[in-house]
Amino acid sequence: MRLLKSFWPVFVVLLLLSTAGCGTFIANQLTQAPKAYPTWFAPKARVMLGFSPKFLTSFPREYVPVGPPEAKLCYRVVEPADYNLRATETNWFEHGHHKFDFTFAADFPAAPNRWTASPRGTVVLLHGYALAQFSMAPWALRLAQDGWRCVLVDLRGHGRSTGGRVYFGLHETHDLSQLLDQLDRDGQLTGPVAAMGESYGAALALRWKNEEPRVKSVVAIAPYAVLSNAVLNLRSDYAPWVPKYFIKAGLKKLPKVLGVQPGALDPETVMEKSPISALFIAGTDDKIMPLAEVRRLEKLARPDSKLIVVPHATHESIIYFFPDIAQPILAWLDASAGGK
Repeated sequence: MRLLKSFWPVFVVLLLLSTAGCGTFIANQLTQAPKAYPTWFAPKARVMLGFSPKFLTSFPREYVPVGPPEAKLCYRVVEPADYNLRATETNWFEHGHHKFDFTFAADFPAAPNRWTASPRGTVVLLHGYALAQFSMAPWALRLAQDGWRCVLVDLRGHGRSTGGRVYFGLHETHDLSQLLDQLDRDGQLTGPVAAMGESYGAALALRWKNEEPRVKSVVAIAPYAVLSNAVLNLRSDYAPWVPKYFIKAGLKKLPKVLGVQPGALDPETVMEKSPISALFIAGTDDKIMPLAEVRRLEKLARPDSKLIVVPHATHESIIYFFPDIAQPILAWLDASAGGK
């Protein structure tokens, strides 16, 4: 099947903002669940994913109630096996934008491997804003064939999960800890636990590591340091015709709408108060979370953190640059598992 990877809900928000000047209205739109926005306003995707439906349907869909605020998360558990993941890439320029087509193939059913009965640990995979677990499915198979039990999850307000609002980490991290509790009850939680996320998911992973002692390792791919910077960069890259002051008005009101102090939504603030170790990955052609933004977080992290810079990778595509980032990620996770 062919899946699109873009930022269309943000585009729709910006379209709405162009007709309204109220900062509180804009802030409320920014917190609305991305799954609630219509798809017919979507701009043409800059990344296409191709893979068999078996990438998801081979693994039963499960749900866990979380909250408060009350919601239900949809997740799938991918056990270690020899999936023999293969990938091909095509890229081109169109109307001034770099576009990519990634196609993945794997073996289903997969043969057991040496870790099937005894996984090396558990990796929770966190997708980007406005996406869902499908976007991380290739990584679940790649890490699982290396011994890791992987958990694909739709974050609240995304995919098949419920929830009318997103909170940019204020409640999502507690949701994820409740997911770990459920996995533990079901006998599906093998330590060490790692969190791997991209973009919005990467920002959540950094925050979650600060709050959840069971998370021992973090891989943060193109995280934002300051939420407002990310939103303004999205406006600039996807809808430059929207006046910047509309967006700034909403961002100024956003902390009040969510009941927090200014800065509380920024991973940078979290890292300043309590540095953690993480593997950071950034792309040289990322206009949404530029390399300098990721470096800000890496400098705030603990000294044993690492930064991988991927040439020519855009924000939408960097997650699928497997030849550049798979081995560093596997090595980082291997270190957290003590080489087992």
